[in-house]
Amino acid sequence: MANNKSSKKRVEIAERNRLQNKAYKSSMRTLMKRCFSACEAYNATPGDEAKTSVQASMNAAFSKIDKAVKRGVLHRNAGAHQKARLSVAVKKAIDPAPASAS
Repeated sequence: MANNKSSKKRVEIAERNRLQNKAYKSSMRTLMKRCFSACEAYNATPGDEAKTSVQASMNAAFSKIDKAVKRGVLHRNAGAHQKARLSVAVKKAIDPAPASAS
């Protein structure tokens, strides 16, 4: 347990930051899940409206990930990893690979 005033304050600040980071990560994960579900919806029923939904959800998730990296909630490489996951899912949904001729 903290013994002096400054260490008690650091404990309080660390707890506050932990809760803020937790909330930020949670909202980031939610936006990522929305993007993945939008990709699945586009695969089920392709159309212009579904495509714009995929693009909008991807942009929102990218923005949130970039802000998390900027705030220090997420490491730069972890942010890049999550953005790559989203990009692959969106690319696979919008531009599916053509079937091989073999």
